[in-house]
Amino acid sequence: MKIDGNDYRTIWFDNNIVKIIDQTKLPHQLIIKDLKTFNDAVNAIKLMEVRGAPLIGATAAYGIVLAIIENNDQSFLKIASDKLIASRPTAINLKWSVDRMMKKLSRVNSNEIFNIALNEAKKICEEDVQFCKNIGLNGLKIIEAIYKKKKSTVNVLTHCNAGWLATINWGTATSPIYHANKKGIPIHIWVDETRPRNQGANLTSFELNEEKIPNTIIADNTGGILMQRGEIDICIVGTDRTLANGDVCNKIGTYLKALAAYDNNVPFYVALPSSTIDWNTKNSRDIPIEERNSNELSHIDGLDDEGNIKKIQIYPKKSKAKNIAFDITPAKYVTGLITEKGICEASREGLNNLFK
Repeated sequence: MKIDGNDYRTIWFDNNIVKIIDQTKLPHQLIIKDLKTFNDAVNAIKLMEVRGAPLIGATAAYGIVLAIIENNDQSFLKIASDKLIASRPTAINLKWSVDRMMKKLSRVNSNEIFNIALNEAKKICEEDVQFCKNIGLNGLKIIEAIYKKKKSTVNVLTHCNAGWLATINWGTATSPIYHANKKGIPIHIWVDETRPRNQGANLTSFELNEEKIPNTIIADNTGGILMQRGEIDICIVGTDRTLANGDVCNKIGTYLKALAAYDNNVPFYVALPSSTIDWNTKNSRDIPIEERNSNELSHIDGLDDEGNIKKIQIYPKKSKAKNIAFDITPAKYVTGLITEKGICEASREGLNNLFK
């Protein structure tokens, strides 16, 4: 996808260095950051310089490559893999990616391990690009059906950033949007700002602007009244972990959007690659829900009059804050899951039919 008219991916490997777009600086600055050690990869994930389940997984895969460059030793590699998995608990892609890398590298000759690891990390990235492209082509059918019936601009609500910045390219929830735009379907996006980190406002709107797709940022609590007024035709969100029974774990606030959509008969779809499906966890109560530093709520970043990024406090100093990062949307509120293999019901049967 594009920034300032130039094609970018979110992560790439160059001369034994992993290159990323530092997303904590967007939309105000475009900073390409170098990751040279596996600890650099761990910190990039922890500090959310990279974020979004698929991109976290790709960064972890390259983190294993960096660990091999740093110290080609199996015991060191095990330490690196454990630290990478622990860097953020909720997104299942992280553990999936590290486990896949470690399985591929088990009992590999030390002279061959670097090339095998690098090829596998690149393969994980290329698979994600293709998966997200297919998600877009499958989701496009839903948007086309709405447009055919409505014969005017299709209004989509999305939440947080499930765009190309959360993946390697295309995005998950945004991929159907990008494909609809390329096909000439008039489309407008309602963008939840997504407090506390404002990833909708800072990242999703930024992406859409760069692709010249009409969009409007709204406060997180605005979606309900827009649905009541008939100004939202469909909701499409991403997910950090979806259970085999169809329950969806995603950025905090997703559950409330699903309830409002359910009450107003607005279709509510979740877009995800199969790497985001948790086939083993049986109950959503067992998903590790990340709680982040309360400073993310009490402080906000912005540009001052000189164009410098500044952090300011917006809460009373004596006030306490609780910063839960994700919530659970039960499958019964999800109209369907958009995957790289097709669209299915949010249920065990639906997923099993697609992923036999």
